Amino acid sequence: MAVAEPVRTSGPLTVRIAQMGGLVEQQLVDVIAAVERRDPALAAKVKEADTEVDAALLRIEADVTDRLRRGGLSEAVLREAMSALKIAGELERIGDLAKNIAKRSRVVSAHEPVKSITGVMRMGRISLRQVTEVLNALSAVDVDAAMAVWAGDDEIDELYNSLFEEILGQMDRDEASIAAATHLVFIAKNFERVGDHATNIAESVYFLGTGAHLVDQRPKSDVTPMIDTRDVAAGRAQ
Repeated sequence: MAVAEPVRTSGPLTVRIAQMGGLVEQQLVDVIAAVERRDPALAAKVKEADTEVDAALLRIEADVTDRLRRGGLSEAVLREAMSALKIAGELERIGDLAKNIAKRSRVVSAHEPVKSITGVMRMGRISLRQVTEVLNALSAVDVDAAMAVWAGDDEIDELYNSLFEEILGQMDRDEASIAAATHLVFIAKNFERVGDHATNIAESVYFLGTGAHLVDQRPKSDVTPMIDTRDVAAGRAQ
């Protein structure tokens, strides 16, 4: 592993990232509960919280811009600033995904429960665990812990592939479930994408801790993008 000048594990920028990470974690906790409990009020809370996440991103961008403007940064401080920008962007996207899930959960909650929702909730909890673990790795600049998150992305991909086929099968068997099941497919896809952003953060932790970019290709088992999403809406796969 490359040896690099160590970065600080405390400081204003680190605190801002930790605060933003906490906001996003809470969004995920709440949106999982909103889907599981069929709770539109909690889903609305998740959507409202996204404004705070966006504001956190702007504060971090302003902080980094100010540091760069002053110049004279050491290699470690520059690495910290650039990593913070990338990580904040990934967290903002996770917040957007949580907001999107919250919107779709209101439609799902308005219909009869779809059997596959149990598996989708499992996906949600796995994605939340990935985010929590990678934020813990970031806090400690623990490269090994970050790489464990990075290497574990297959679990959520494989579950998504299985759920995708399961939900399509239910659509074929029960036309009345198509509306709710279609939104459930996209909820599952959003949870899968949360996992992708967690692994992107893991790559930034690797760079933060080593000063080197990760050159290995991330394992990816999601095969569903090759299926036309119009087929999902029609309740079938070609």
